[in-house]
Order: sequence, then C-alpha cells, then structure tokens
Amino acid sequence: MALIAPSILAADFGRLSEEVKAVEEAGADWIHVDVMDGHFVPNITMGPDVVGALKRATSLPLDVHLMIEQPAHYLEAFAGAGADYITVHQEAVEDLDDAFAQIDKCGCKPGVAINPGTQVETVSPFIREASLILVMSVNPGFGAQTFMPVALPKLELLAGLKKREQSSCLLEVDGGIKTDNVSKVLEAGVDVVVAGSAVFGSSDYAATISAMRHAA
Repeated sequence: MALIAPSILAADFGRLSEEVKAVEEAGADWIHVDVMDGHFVPNITMGPDVVGALKRATSLPLDVHLMIEQPAHYLEAFAGAGADYITVHQEAVEDLDDAFAQIDKCGCKPGVAINPGTQVETVSPFIREASLILVMSVNPGFGAQTFMPVALPKLELLAGLKKREQSSCLLEVDGGIKTDNVSKVLEAGVDVVVAGSAVFGSSDYAATISAMRHAA
C-alpha cells in the first residue's frame, strides 16, 4: 500500500499547525514540504523556519522537496530544522553523489527529483544510492496543476529497475494526483503519493486519504 504525503503547499497557511494535525489524524503517512526560491521555479514559498514549525506540530516524517538553485547552501539549515528526507533536483546539481553525501552527513535521507522534461535515465543509475526518487508529474512551481501522463512510463521503468536491483529506494510522484487518477500511478509502481489540493481541498481529509491509498 502506498504512503500518502499531503503537500502543505495547498494547506491554509493561516491555520498551518491545525491543518497538519488534521491530516495526521486523518491517516497521512508523511508531510510533503515544497520549498521554492523564485529562481529554479517562478514562485517563492517557505524556508527552514516553516519546517521547524511543522516539526513541532507533527510526529510524521517531513519530506522536504527543494525546488531551488544551489541546494547545497541550505542542506544544513533544513536538516537542523527537522527534515527527515531532503530531495534535490537533478537539474539543479552538478554532482548527485556529492549532494547525497552532504545530505547523509546532515543526518537526513537523500532524494532526487526530475522534471517532466528530464529523461529518467539521468537518475536511474542512482536507484541504489538514493533513498527516494521523485518523478514530477507537473512542471514544478505552482499547485493545482493537471497531471501529465508522461510520468507513467518513467515510474514503470524505475519500478522495474528497483525490483531488478533489489533496491529499497522509494518511488514518489508529485503533481495533479487526484482520487480519479491515483490508480494509474499506483499501478505504475509508486511507493509515495504526494497530494496537495486533492487532500486539503476536500471536505473529508480521512476519506480522501483512504480512497487514494486503496485506489489500486
């Protein structure tokens, strides 16, 4: 059964602590934190202080997704704030091995993400080194976008490679996932489903999370 990671990008920021506690009580497995810098993507969101506030509000793992340039400059800050997983973008780093080593040194689990236009072969060699590989199913930068099916063959390829290599790497998908299309990504072999507006825009968080987890 897949893990469900509600993205706080779609939460009510005026009630962020309450929102996080609500999805935890509703059965969420992780909290996904989208960090944007206005350079790598055309939007600005949150920094380490917000991660620290989330750490105080929940016992769930914090899945911090850095959609930023020069992520190495900020790894220690996010790790110190309470991140459990830190994911950097393949497109934003020159040396993934070095990035993973730095994240490990900070005491977090390393992940790598790829945009819809990036070939999966750029990260498939890291199926054993990465704790997490995130396939974006929208162009990063804003929430509430439409799911892009180009993610499905990438997920299927990585799922097959993971099985062959007997890797413990988790496959994650983020972008446009709803209750009516989540079965497609689950069937492709996803381990972690990020859902923002699908959860926080629903009237019943528990019912939505349960429906997404059992959709396959």
